[in-house]
Amino acid sequence: MDCHASDQSYEDSREPQDRQGSEDYEGYEEDGQRYVSSAGLRARGWTGGMVHRLLGTPDRLRVNPRLRTAPQVRLYRVERVTAAERTDEYRRVAESSARRSVAVRNAVRRRRSEVLERIRTEPIEVPRLDPRKLALRAVEHRARREAAAGGPIELTDANSVQDTGRAGRASLAPWKVDYLRHRMNHYDQLLDGLPGGERDSARAEATDLLRRRIRAAIAEAYPPLEQECERQTRDQ
Repeated sequence: MDCHASDQSYEDSREPQDRQGSEDYEGYEEDGQRYVSSAGLRARGWTGGMVHRLLGTPDRLRVNPRLRTAPQVRLYRVERVTAAERTDEYRRVAESSARRSVAVRNAVRRRRSEVLERIRTEPIEVPRLDPRKLALRAVEHRARREAAAGGPIELTDANSVQDTGRAGRASLAPWKVDYLRHRMNHYDQLLDGLPGGERDSARAEATDLLRRRIRAAIAEAYPPLEQECERQTRDQ
């Protein structure tokens, strides 16, 4: 068990630096010898920990073809790789690595299901403000955002906020929804624990669901903002 933990920590710390540019050396030949890069080994089913344990020091180092200042690409003789792949130790380590990968994938799926269920069931509370105060806060919030982006600062006092009639309500509706969503950004904590960044499909699905629930709650609390909430949801 100790060697597995050691292999995993080595994989986490060493593998990423091989990814950039190493794909060019999946079948490199020199001086009558054929070499495979770390990327090539991954394509064959090797992990960083397996390489460290079964192959050790690379047979050759090459300058990264895409970025000369990047770490050198590690190359291993194909003859040595195939010999290692025929050993019982390789099969044992590979099977153990496969079991860990399955366990990790299952844990990620469970976590995704738990987060989605929590987002579906979490009560969403919307701040309640009278129309004039909401309009003022929305204008102030918009001004702060523009100032942060380098735009003009145009704060408006409560007496000059115009929010009467259909035109006034429509013009401020996007700002009001944005302000209320800003006040409710603490619900982003419901996404905690999901793996990956914004491009991860599980996180994207959970984020989309959360935003839809928040806008639906805003529309229910402020019926005049329902159309704007629906528009933002369509454009999401």
